[in-house]
Amino acid sequence: MHAVATRGLTHRFSTDTVLHQVDLEVEAGTIYGFLGPNGAGKTTTLRLILGLLRQQEGTIHVFGRPLREHRIEILRRVGSSIESPSLYGHLTARENLEIWRTVFRCPPGRIDEVLALVGLSGTGRKRADQFSLGMKQRLSIAVALLHEPALLVLDEPTNGLDPHGILEVRDLLGRLNREHGMTVLVSSHILSEIEKLVSHVGIIHRGAMVFQGTLAALVARQEESSFTAIDTSDNTRAAAIVTACGWGARLHGGKVLVRPLPAPDVARIVAALVAGGVGVHEVATIRKDLETIFLELIGA
Repeated sequence: MHAVATRGLTHRFSTDTVLHQVDLEVEAGTIYGFLGPNGAGKTTTLRLILGLLRQQEGTIHVFGRPLREHRIEILRRVGSSIESPSLYGHLTARENLEIWRTVFRCPPGRIDEVLALVGLSGTGRKRADQFSLGMKQRLSIAVALLHEPALLVLDEPTNGLDPHGILEVRDLLGRLNREHGMTVLVSSHILSEIEKLVSHVGIIHRGAMVFQGTLAALVARQEESSFTAIDTSDNTRAAAIVTACGWGARLHGGKVLVRPLPAPDVARIVAALVAGGVGVHEVATIRKDLETIFLELIGA
């Protein structure tokens, strides 16, 4: 079942089309990374899913129900933090949560639960304006968790954090998913920050989806674009020998290119080339990292 599914989601601000036919599919129980450069349409999409913007074209279903008809009951099951955390700097973590607990009508004991969950139990009388950026982000997530949502929607939760803060947020979201079965939809403009966290990925660019699938599918795309490059004394003859041996080869950039091969196969190719009288100068496997694949998808 999809926790979130949009079909043909299109949105305009005045005459500017910021989303065009977006089909977003977030499976229940997953951590979905919603990726794209700044201005790609991530925040607009999330605001539409949360009912913060009025739908113009397309449909939005959350937990299998249309958002238009079931907005209130759907949002009772959704926690979110969009853009900067909304916190009262002069109050402690507990006092901030007490205000929201009243709004959400949660039992008093829930405050201790979420403080422990986000690792802020020991902050005592320390005011929120004295918190590090990472602590503020975790407090913002604590607010979103007060009413025990089934879906957590976060917009750029690691934006501006130092490496330690990024690790803290990543660990927290992983635990929420693993230990509490929570579906997490998290946006970011940097793949490398969340690739260790997510199970599914959607990439948006200029308001249109350019990729959607599992992280494994994105890794497979990475493998497809990887290759082994061989430089020899006679690349034309080398390509013929490699092809005759059944591996297939092509000439490009003054080298012989073959698909990525395990070490034993590379050794066999080198042996065949040497036996064929071709000197082997260099063998290197070139693999694009996922960040490069991401940049290629958005045309950067």
